[in-house]
Amino acid sequence: MAIGGRALLIEGVPGSGKSSLALALIDRGATLIGDDGVTLEVRGAAVCASPAPATAGLIELRNVGIVSLPTTEAPVALVLDLRDDAPRFVEQADRIELIDRSLPRLAFDPRGPAAAVRAEYALALHGHTESASQTAAQPSHGTG
Repeated sequence: MAIGGRALLIEGVPGSGKSSLALALIDRGATLIGDDGVTLEVRGAAVCASPAPATAGLIELRNVGIVSLPTTEAPVALVLDLRDDAPRFVEQADRIELIDRSLPRLAFDPRGPAAAVRAEYALALHGHTESASQTAAQPSHGTG
């Protein structure tokens, strides 16, 4: 998902709520990068995510079907690891290596009506930024 020009990668086991969280974020103004996979490549110091060619613009909505949506690409700022046992309080995100680059990863419980808002705050508080001017304490609404 792209929010404010930064990518939020959502990972988890099948049925963990990845597409549901993505759909809730889209409803709040985020833009789809990919469903069930993205293409990652290093560009300068950043790891950039773009749509996977085979599934570009497609997202599976449980009990609905496959729908087509606009896509974009963006530098990866945060990886959300969807899990039921995510800690309630987090002081700082752990790290994950993607293509020899260290990026923040946060265990995240996607349940509840405020999951999309919490994901936006996670990106604002824990997401990697290229410059201090991109750091924000408030989530970005209506961007994509």
